[in-house]
Parts: sequence; C-alpha cells; structure tokens
Amino acid sequence: MMRRRIRILLGLAIALAVIGGGYLFANERPLLVPVVMPEKDVAVRVYGLGTVEARIVSKIGFEVGAALTELAADSGDIVRKGRILARLDSAEQEAKVLRAKADLEAAEAGVGKSEAVIVRTKAVLAQREAANARQQELVGRSAISAQAAEEAQRDMAIAAADLAVAQSELDVAKARVADARAALVFETVQLEHHVLKAPFDAVVVERHSEAGTVVHAGDTIFTLMDPRTVWTLAYIDEERAGSLAIGQTAEIRLRSLPHEVFSGSVSRIGIESDRVNEERRVWITCDVCPPEAFLGEQAEVWITVAELPNALLVPETAIEGFNGHQGLVWAVRGGKLSQVPLLFGHRTEDARAEVESGLPDGAEIVSAPVKGLTEGRLARATGGSAQ
Repeated sequence: MMRRRIRILLGLAIALAVIGGGYLFANERPLLVPVVMPEKDVAVRVYGLGTVEARIVSKIGFEVGAALTELAADSGDIVRKGRILARLDSAEQEAKVLRAKADLEAAEAGVGKSEAVIVRTKAVLAQREAANARQQELVGRSAISAQAAEEAQRDMAIAAADLAVAQSELDVAKARVADARAALVFETVQLEHHVLKAPFDAVVVERHSEAGTVVHAGDTIFTLMDPRTVWTLAYIDEERAGSLAIGQTAEIRLRSLPHEVFSGSVSRIGIESDRVNEERRVWITCDVCPPEAFLGEQAEVWITVAELPNALLVPETAIEGFNGHQGLVWAVRGGKLSQVPLLFGHRTEDARAEVESGLPDGAEIVSAPVKGLTEGRLARATGGSAQ
C-alpha cells in the first residue's frame, strides 16, 4: 500500500515537473521574431482608380431652329476645323437675304436721288445769288423798285434753305443705306447659322439627331472631342493625397490594355475633394498615349510622390494605434522585447509606413505580430521582414 502511494506521488511529481518545464520553455525561451530590414531607393507611389476623359469636349448645335436637311458626319469620324457637319433648311432665310439686298439697293438709289437733288438745289441757289446781286446793284442805282430787290433776296434765302433740306435728306438716305447694309449682314449671318461647322480638329463622339428632324436653337447635334487633350481623371484617397504635386510622374494602365503601361505626369489637382467618397481628383496627361481613346474607360493610376534613398518601412499591420502619422511597434533591443512609439512619414502602396523618428539606437522593429509578444521577454531577430 505504501509503495503504491509512493509511485502515485512520484508520477504526480514527474508530471508537474514536465508541465512546469514546458511552461517555462514556452514562455521564457527567446522568441523568434521577423524584423524590418533597411531598404534603398524606394519609390513611394499612390494608387487611384479613374477614367479616360478629355479636357475639351463640346456639345455643338445650331443657333437657329429649322429642319435638318443634311448630316455629313457620324460617331467616330475625324473632322478638321471648318468642315461642314450639318445643314438646316434655309429657303426662308435665303428669301430674307434677298429682301435685305433689295432694301439695300433701294436705299443706295435713295442716296443717288438725294445727291441729284443737292446738285439741282445748288444750281438754283447759284442762280438766285446771281439774280439777287444784280437786283441789289440796280436798286442802288434806283433802276428797279425796292420791292423787286427784296423779292430777289427772299428767293435766294429760299434756295439756300432748299439746299440745307436736300443735304439733310442725303444724310437720312445714307443712314438708311447703313441700316440696310447692317440688316443684310444680319440676315446673311443668320443664313450662315444654317450650316454647322467643326469649331476645331476633333473626333465625333456621338451624333444626337438624324436628317429630317426639326431642331431648336441650342439643341445638341454632335458631341466633339479634341483628341490632343485626352487625359486620365483619377480619384485618390485623401489619406494618401497629401504628397501629390503638379509634374509628378505617373503610370497608367487601361482596362482594355491590361498588359500595357502608359507614362504620364500630373497636370492638375482638384481644389475640391469629393465630400462623400473622401477622394481627391487628379488629372494625368499621358506622354505616350494609346492610339485610340475611349472616353469613360476605366484606368488604374500609380503616381510616384517620392523617392527614398534609404528607408525603414514597417507594415501597417505591425503598428498598433496607427493614425497615419504615429503609433506603437514592438522592437527588439538588447535581446528583449519592448513597445516603442514612432513617428511615420510616407506610406507605400503596399501598406507600409516609413519610420521618420523615435527608434532607439540598436533597436530592430518587429515586422509582423506573432504570438507571445510581451514586454521584457527575450527575443531573437530572424533577420527577415515578414509582410
């Protein structure tokens, strides 16, 4: 009986020793942890989704209304500046132009008539002046009565007034000519408005009407795009948009050409962010553009915002309480673990943050959370970065 109890107690002691040794081995042995390794020449890029757009996209139409009689372009056509794209029925306007021409001719004839009247009134005035001079000379010699001299003086004054009236009528006739000429110009311009021409070298994006349709002034007939102004509109998360600047290089990959990368640069940054999606709009102009552009096509954009010659990049999953600028990391220093507060700078597209300051000398940052991280525990760095 005694021997049996001794064997039981001995077994329990051995079990407790094994359990205690296992616990001590599991919790007090040096913990192997992956650490962050320094890197050189790291390009910091931000990612954004966007679409292909054009800076110059115009919806054009007629300034007057009538029935469409001709459409000379269709979607996808390349048109040069000044090319006729469409015509309206212009019979009514052509009649107005003819009437305006007739009015101008009548006004010009009126000027000729007024000029002839002036010539005649000048001749009459010269005759009356000569007659008056003779009459005044004769009355001085008492050869005629004073009444006859007065009548000659009056006839001369009437002739002078007739000349003034004729000159005024000439001015009125000239004004009528100017008015008729302006009316002719107006009606001619209105006739020209019945022809729709391309305002610039363009690609027809869409034709909105067909021949025979009665359109109103301002209705859109064509949507035109200037192919030289094609760019990509990208939406960048506000958290990553702080380092964006005009002129930064970018790479563009189109959804229809996933195996091709087009280079470009940032040409405009929107001054107003999207209040709902919290994104900033950025426009990228391509250096080497695809042969054809399709407005609205989805594009992926990577913008290089910085080049880091030497960098220590910590995966964001290894940072506790990270707010985009600071947070806590586990570090190995002197063979023991401790939590260290750090300040961070740039953030890479693969969710790593650049250590800016706060790391003690000789400390190595744990690159991935592993089981068993406790303050003061023995640890040994494996020399690799686990992301």
